[in-house]
Amino acid sequence: MDKKTLESQIKDRIAKIQIEVQELKEMANPVAPDNAIGRVSRMDAINNKSIVEASLRNLENKLKGLEYALQNLSNPEFGYCAKCKQPIPEGRILLMPESRFCVKCS
Repeated sequence: MDKKTLESQIKDRIAKIQIEVQELKEMANPVAPDNAIGRVSRMDAINNKSIVEASLRNLENKLKGLEYALQNLSNPEFGYCAKCKQPIPEGRILLMPESRFCVKCS
């Protein structure tokens, strides 16, 4: 596996996710109680806010995982499952560099 290429891919993903996180943070602003949008529309807005917040949490977790992978790319243990210590298949690392576990252990 070419670690320079992987490093570049991770950095690209981090940049894209940071933009998405910023956009979701703007969308997750509280729904003002004095907003005259009607009761049903207000409930929809609150529900949508909950969905946006869940998406935001997922993206922030993925971002942390990518940052961790980037920091540990030169570590000799990178690419090995944190649980069973077996090599993680290259395809999984390319698709999910933030994952520290093989498919079996995840």
